Amino acid sequence: MTTSAIEVIRADRVLSVVRAPEIPDPVALAEALASAGIRALELTFTTPGVLGYLAAATAAEGAVLGVGTVLTGEQAKAAIDSGARFLVTPGLRTDVAEVAAQHDIPVVMGAFTPSEVLTALDLGAAAVKIFPARALGPGYLKDLRGPFPDVALIPSGGVNAGNAAEFLAAGAIAVTAGTDVVSPSDVAAGRWSEIATRAASFVRSMN
Repeated sequence: MTTSAIEVIRADRVLSVVRAPEIPDPVALAEALASAGIRALELTFTTPGVLGYLAAATAAEGAVLGVGTVLTGEQAKAAIDSGARFLVTPGLRTDVAEVAAQHDIPVVMGAFTPSEVLTALDLGAAAVKIFPARALGPGYLKDLRGPFPDVALIPSGGVNAGNAAEFLAAGAIAVTAGTDVVSPSDVAAGRWSEIATRAASFVRSMN
């Protein structure tokens, strides 16, 4: 039985989000991250031609591919058809949730306030992305754990090697590694070993 994307994210306690204008070798990128302990990789619709990169990256050894910045049901369907094993939204998107449910694909839905967290749960989110996490920091996430002790919370935006452990200690099931690990310039230049080194450093910082 294939391990679900959410199980992989829970096990690794981290997923990486890539925001880059182009990805010259999606397989090399995904394998560099997976080799360092970050198996879940979120490509985003802010990257032109992202579905082509996604389809190519599904061949990567050990990687679990998803798509983020999913705003519409049409985008959700296209991402799933291209091989996405999970979806991520920046906010509450009913049509995305419906498509994900139809295809039994987990969706990580963006929220910030307690009311938004509740709405995300009502829509069937497998986990809730607290974004932007930098705004109020780990203390806010800890506060959310009070009324939502069993909700899978994943902070995103402003998480780095300096504070990842604090977010996890505050109750996050995982954190999102962004440009701190995968900088657009490193991606564009194909510096896969540099990305792997940064990813490994990030993973070490979580303990």
